[in-house]
Amino acid sequence: MSISMAELAERLSALEDKEAIRSLKARYLRACDLKQPDVIRDCFLPTGVRIAYEGFPEFDDRDAFVDVYRQMACQDGVHDIHHATNWEIDLVSADEARGVWSLNFRTILMGARRVTRLAVEYEDVYRRHDGRWWIAETVSRISSMIVEEMAEDGALRVLACGEAQAV
Repeated sequence: MSISMAELAERLSALEDKEAIRSLKARYLRACDLKQPDVIRDCFLPTGVRIAYEGFPEFDDRDAFVDVYRQMACQDGVHDIHHATNWEIDLVSADEARGVWSLNFRTILMGARRVTRLAVEYEDVYRRHDGRWWIAETVSRISSMIVEEMAEDGALRVLACGEAQAV
């Protein structure tokens, strides 16, 4: 089987685009964990964005989303862990892609002595603008959850589990 240089260049370009999108998603999730709101903001398309995470209001402005993120997550005693896996990225055109991801999410709230664990499915749209990839749309759905409370002695008590929304 012989591959032309044009076919090889097209395949390489597709691999580079998918890797850039994977890096973008990793950058976003890492910034969420490290409490870096400016980095989070820079992952989203400057205009025309849609952020629709289950259990939160929907946003069409990245600054409004980042403001809520700052209020909720950038506090002492709030620790988040985002681990995305099972990614699938489809290049729709030269400047648009769609992706799905599974997310293993935990938030530890030291003040409330609670741990919430969520399994989340993301559906994203990415757009190339000004020579780079951006998150243009991200929608999440919680597929399962466990909310636990930590007693003074360290014992855990399950407060909720299943498919219901997080407490």
